[in-house]
Amino acid sequence: MSNENAQPTGAITRFLNGIERVGNKLPDPAIIFLVAMITIWILSWLFSGVDFSAIDPRTGESIVVKNLLTGDSLANFLSTMVKTFTGFAPLGVVLVAMLGVGVAEHSGYINTGIKLMLKRTPKALLTPMIILVGIVSHTATDAGYVLVIPLAGVIFYAMGRHPLAGIAAAFAGVSGGFSANFIPSGIDPLLQSFTQSSAQIIEEGMQVNPLNNYFFTSVSSVFIILVGWYITDKIIEPRLQKTKVDGETDDLPEFDIVTKEEKRSFIIATSVMIAGLGLLAWASLIDDSPLSHEGSLTNFSAPLMQSIVPLIFLLFWIPGAIYGFASGTFKKSKDMIDAMTKAMEGMSYYVVMAFFCALFIAAFAQSNLGALLAIEGAQVLKALALPSGVTVIGIIFLTAFVNLFVGSSSAKWALLAPIFVPMLMQLGISPDLTQAAYRVGDSSSNIITPLMPYFPLVVVYCQKYVKETGIGTLIAMMLPFSIAFLIGWSLFLLAYWGLGFPLGIQASYTFG
Repeated sequence: MSNENAQPTGAITRFLNGIERVGNKLPDPAIIFLVAMITIWILSWLFSGVDFSAIDPRTGESIVVKNLLTGDSLANFLSTMVKTFTGFAPLGVVLVAMLGVGVAEHSGYINTGIKLMLKRTPKALLTPMIILVGIVSHTATDAGYVLVIPLAGVIFYAMGRHPLAGIAAAFAGVSGGFSANFIPSGIDPLLQSFTQSSAQIIEEGMQVNPLNNYFFTSVSSVFIILVGWYITDKIIEPRLQKTKVDGETDDLPEFDIVTKEEKRSFIIATSVMIAGLGLLAWASLIDDSPLSHEGSLTNFSAPLMQSIVPLIFLLFWIPGAIYGFASGTFKKSKDMIDAMTKAMEGMSYYVVMAFFCALFIAAFAQSNLGALLAIEGAQVLKALALPSGVTVIGIIFLTAFVNLFVGSSSAKWALLAPIFVPMLMQLGISPDLTQAAYRVGDSSSNIITPLMPYFPLVVVYCQKYVKETGIGTLIAMMLPFSIAFLIGWSLFLLAYWGLGFPLGIQASYTFG
């Protein structure tokens, strides 16, 4: 699927250029979050006096919109502002991980690793490899956003390809293919818990396996790689040919030569890293491992899952430091601290955006408007009483729409599962299929919503290469992926189901 001489059709180009122009006229992402928060305040005031019939499945009570413009609410907003910001989960993930990555980057460890990798990776297979790594990164929660996506830009640039195409491919794998993975992760038992409790509304005692979608998500990995590969090489990169790389790329290394000293230092540092990973694996697999929770390593309560970000920090900091001192890049300990400082300097813009993003997300959750949107949409779909296959498609598209406003996968499923799972069980559709439909919709629109917490971070990555990159630029790049995933993946799920293939291990219900 080489991108040589490939050109997207004129209609596609004009459409995407229009999206980019309109999107880039929007205010800075930080201002968007600020305006969105104020809008939520106003809407909460307008709807706070309205009685809604929608029942919150988490409480069994009617949804009540909370007025955020009362004196008490505003006082609470001010008193909790610092806690809301510092408790914003993506902020900690990004900053802690980047401290370790900064050492590995500025010591030269990452650069040498990329040089060696590029010597062994055919240029034609670079795109699918990037998407595959993005998919696998889901196992380590949000590691893909802070590791795979920025590195993809560096790798594409080093190979003489447009760096934004690499970022787009990685973003598609990490976020658009969030529900495609052949390695189980913490999201599997988390979603399963809501699916099981919802299924027990109809059939008391029903047990749903945490890997009830494992076969489907595994096969979906191949689908996401192939579709993402085609879109990157045939649509996105040809369209970017006229987009000039004018960012600060002078600090990027030359990738044609690896000295003996660099190779020796890399081998030493990587050997230490591998030994550390082996020790971690041993500590994880021993009986009564302190890293497990009730015998499970993938449960979100397991210390191993809660330690992913610190482990990422150590995974890069230790070999980065060893490489730096072994190669002579670091002469003294302060050089290592300077590397971490430089990494934080590059994150200053994201910290500002994260401040306003955290306040918006907190306001949206407190107002109950997100819950109202999800439940009312589900009730409308239920009232339509459509055929089974059409209902499954309806769940996918409704989830994709709600996902534009409510980012948390588990929070949405906590609201939607008690409605969708029992409803479709009565139509002979298993909870496994309902959950799979939800996961397809939840993944497909991740990459086009500026309200997704990591979306502004990806904009920052792009600006390193193209200074004028804005929200519109990124949305225009990712929209073809989103549309293809939403439509193609939905049809893929229906075909998979129609052919009678099991969705996962020990499926909980007989297919209708």
